[in-house]
Formats: sequence, structure tokens, C-alpha cells
Amino acid sequence: MTVFLVDDDAAVRDALALFLEGEGLTVESYASAEAFLAAWKRGQSGCAVIDLRMSGMDGMQLMEEMSGRGILLPVIFLTGYGDISTGVRAIKAGAVDFLIKPAPPAQLLEAIHSALTTTAKTQSQAEMAYDAASRLAGLSGREREVMALLVEGLSNKEIALRLGISHRTVEIHKAHVMRKTEARTLLDLIRIAKAVEGAKQ
Repeated sequence: MTVFLVDDDAAVRDALALFLEGEGLTVESYASAEAFLAAWKRGQSGCAVIDLRMSGMDGMQLMEEMSGRGILLPVIFLTGYGDISTGVRAIKAGAVDFLIKPAPPAQLLEAIHSALTTTAKTQSQAEMAYDAASRLAGLSGREREVMALLVEGLSNKEIALRLGISHRTVEIHKAHVMRKTEARTLLDLIRIAKAVEGAKQ
């Protein structure tokens, strides 16, 4: 994962990049919001450390543009012109942290590592949801109905009554559901269903 530095002050940008690379982090630096957006490639991950006040597009505008483009990087604002109201506004807008220059190195590192952990967790959840959705894609409408009732905790007999089908037909649909989703147990099936549901929320 990469730390994307966006700051129009070359001295600050270079010093931060040198420090973070010295800590073993991968860093990409940009002199403006526009330069960062132009260079962004889908599939990249990490976090963004953004100066709040920049010529051209400022930090808040950049974060809004990132959101609009589906660039889901946690944003840490680093600014020399911070106050409490601005910090509150930035956090409410979606930033994960708001630091005043010159931020203590330990504080900056802690914020970055926390943001990268958030990214890793989000990526893992997204991958699980994608995997779960691909497993459910092959289910027929009736199989989806049976699966939903299984996940609710209904027995085969109760499902048969609910859907107006025979007990044997429920068993056949259940076997198809387990095979197509590659679920070994009912607990596996519940996890798959929850992963898909979580992605929709």
C-alpha cells in the first residue's frame, strides 16, 4: 500500500517523503490535487496525506472529488492553518485525522498506520463480499428463497410449508445451494449471506 502525499510546498513534501520512506513506507508525492487526480490508477490502495490549503483545488475540494470518483483512500489532513472548527468540518466531511504542521513524527506515523489498517480491513471486506456475490450468482430464484429461509434458521419442514413445496424438494434445493456456494455447513452459508448483505449497506 502507498502513502499519497499531496502538498504544494516542495520543501514540506520532500521532507515528509524522505521521513516516511525511511520508515519503510511506499510514498508517491504530488505538488497539487490536480496532479494527484491525473496520476491516479484504479486499483491503487493506501492512504492520502493532504495539505488543506493549496493553490488551485484545496484539500477539502480534493477529498470531495476523490469521493465522487470512487477513490476510497482514508484522508489525513496536514495543515499549517488549522483551527478546531476547520478540523471538525474536515472530520465530518470524512477525513480520518487532522494534524497541524509540523506534526510530531510519532503522531503522523500513528495516523498513517491507522489509516492503512483501515484500508486493509476495507479491502478484505470488499474481497469477501465479491467472493460471496460470485458464489450466489449461480443460484436460481427458488434456490435463493430456500437459502434466505435457511439463513433465518428455518427447518426443511418449515421451509416446505412456507414455500408450499414438498420436504423432498426443499432438500434438493438445499443441496444445490450448498454445492453452488461451496458452503460446507449452515454456518458457512450464513457467513456468505452476511458478506453480501454487508456490501449492500
